[in-house]
Amino acid sequence: MTDDRVCLALACVALAFASGCDSCDSQANEATAYTSVDQVFSEPIFRHCEEAGDLSVRSLFDTEETKSTGVLNRLIAEADHPQADVFWSGDPVRPFLLVERGLVAPYRSPNAEGLPGAFQASDGTWTGFAARARVLLVNSDLVSEADTPRSIRDLAEARWRGQTAIANPLFGTTTMHVAALFSVWGDDEAKAFLNRLRENEVRIAASNGEVKRLVVSGEVAFGLTDTDDAHEALAGGAPVRVVYPDQGDQGEQDDLGTLVMPTVAVLLAGGPHPEAGRQLIDCLLSAEVEGRMATSAAHMPLRAGVDVPEHVTALSNIEAMEVDYASVARTMERIDPWLREWVGL
Repeated sequence: MTDDRVCLALACVALAFASGCDSCDSQANEATAYTSVDQVFSEPIFRHCEEAGDLSVRSLFDTEETKSTGVLNRLIAEADHPQADVFWSGDPVRPFLLVERGLVAPYRSPNAEGLPGAFQASDGTWTGFAARARVLLVNSDLVSEADTPRSIRDLAEARWRGQTAIANPLFGTTTMHVAALFSVWGDDEAKAFLNRLRENEVRIAASNGEVKRLVVSGEVAFGLTDTDDAHEALAGGAPVRVVYPDQGDQGEQDDLGTLVMPTVAVLLAGGPHPEAGRQLIDCLLSAEVEGRMATSAAHMPLRAGVDVPEHVTALSNIEAMEVDYASVARTMERIDPWLREWVGL
């Protein structure tokens, strides 16, 4: 072995011990990102961030059925030996479960300056951007404009028995939505509402995407889903309309507001490439990425001045549900046993 090769081998060994890597194959400026944002939307954003800077991104995606829980559980399982630098969550609640376990490293990105204070932590542990909302997707062939539901409470109305759908509340954004109802309404009212859904024979779909399919096919009259799934139905020419529920236009009982859910970027504590992780977060929080998410995934930009397509509703035009995301996260863990019983597990 030549002297040059000996030096290179020793350098590799030193790098492996310093970084915890198993080999020298990884790039020096490589960030590993876990995400529960749909791969069809998040992967192009990662590629954009690679092209925008001297950065390589290795990504791990969640599945539709275990949305948000799969990568979250993996991050918790890897706590003693972190493998990821960044978690890009599809909702603003599950990152709190990591924060409470000490698995997040605070980071205040310079690009967070343009985002509303309500959607970021003052200590830099999490920053929200590119939001979705929980909406009612209505089959317009089955439901007239006059009969269009305007509240999530309509899911439990007797006239819609067996004609509505929600995704499994043990996974994804439906879990967060249910926990938000518990936080805002209190346990008794929230449990009573869910029990009325059961009595009203609501369909429990495997995912929000499945709710969309059931509505589009006419198997149900309407369902509760996310704006990105609703947009896919509209873009495909399906006979549907989108309702932002509980906007206060039908009396006091509908003043709940629509649940708004920013995606959230967090820097993970002890990640193998923290500097590359910060660079990736800087890119994710940029105005350009918010614009790209609006165009490709119908996400609402949280910062002002971002051009959006006509089909994307501006955040300023929505009466949002007033929730404390940290409180919702704690509630989500607390009600999990009851929800499992409700689902039948």
